[in-house]
Amino acid sequence: MRNFVEELRWRGMIQDIMPETEQHLLEGLRAAYVGIDPTADSLHIGHLVGVMMLRHFQNCGHKPYALVGGATGMIGDPSGKSTERNLLTEEA
Repeated sequence: MRNFVEELRWRGMIQDIMPETEQHLLEGLRAAYVGIDPTADSLHIGHLVGVMMLRHFQNCGHKPYALVGGATGMIGDPSGKSTERNLLTEEA
């Protein structure tokens, strides 16, 4: 199994991590996910970084999951807003 943390360091994708994280990833098969808000108009470069990390995670022998929001998608992305979002229907 390849070292996921070393792979990301080599690629310049991480700077600092918790000390025990690297050892935890080396101890066995792990799983990780990236969540994507389906209410956005389109995917953007910010999504690509997370998806690329999942791909490297998979290449190092781990299990990646890309989640496209269900319940969280009904609420939407609250970042940059000072009021609550109206709950969207499942059709939206």
